[in-house]
Amino acid sequence: MVSVDQPAPVFDPALVGRAHRAIDPLHSQLYFAPEQDEHLAALGLKPGRMVYFAGRAAAMGAVGAGVVTATFYNFSPSLVAHMVPRCWTLATPEQVLAARLDAARASLTRLLGEDLAGSPEVAELGALLREACDGLSTEGRALFAGHADQPWPEDPLLVLWHGATLLREHRGDGHVAVLVHAGLTGLEALITHCATGRGFTEQAAKATRGWKDDQWGAACAALADRGLLDDAGLTAEGEELRARIEVQTDALAADPWLQLGAEKTSRVVELGKGLSRQITANGAFGQGIFGR
Repeated sequence: MVSVDQPAPVFDPALVGRAHRAIDPLHSQLYFAPEQDEHLAALGLKPGRMVYFAGRAAAMGAVGAGVVTATFYNFSPSLVAHMVPRCWTLATPEQVLAARLDAARASLTRLLGEDLAGSPEVAELGALLREACDGLSTEGRALFAGHADQPWPEDPLLVLWHGATLLREHRGDGHVAVLVHAGLTGLEALITHCATGRGFTEQAAKATRGWKDDQWGAACAALADRGLLDDAGLTAEGEELRARIEVQTDALAADPWLQLGAEKTSRVVELGKGLSRQITANGAFGQGIFGR
């Protein structure tokens, strides 16, 4: 029994963001990996954006462009509509989900190396992420709910990837709610994140999210009218808004880590950082895509 005189363990709120940053590259590497295009294009999908939209949305079923635009949030609606729902005439969501798992296994094995991909550290981290995801509420979290409906893989490497995927989408759904509350459109959210220097470069954001220069410029002007952006970048008010958004996002993403506890979450950070550094060193993310 624990004595009532003993203080309750303290959970540092900063652990939420640290855990996210430690494991997120293990999921997001797939979006830059040639294996994703190879495996999903083999089904008949077009490499690039169609593969991305179908791969990430398939867990929700054969949804239309409106659902993808709403849940992904910062993509040009016209870009999404160009790919969705046509993608479902080329491959079923079930085929896409299976191919995506094969792609994730192949890309992580290449980036980690055979030995590390099959290591006890990978198995330990996967087990911790599965524990963190156990019993999380899906209410108001459409993308997370879709992926949470999928069965857990048996391969320890894919357990890690699926766990990282669930936690990314759980956090992302909460992040979208915070952005909506802040009154930022998807494009405005993208612009302000780029302006922090911690997101995409402007060139990469336009190319990957499908925004034209005039659309980008109009959104910048709207942000300037609100006092959030000027020629030098984010204003003090804009910086404060972005900082508040991150704090609120962490608060909505805290449940899995509170459930796991401080000690195990710290172990997630330790293991995740090591593996993420390895894949980054092995070229998981290209040059000129992200800021500092």
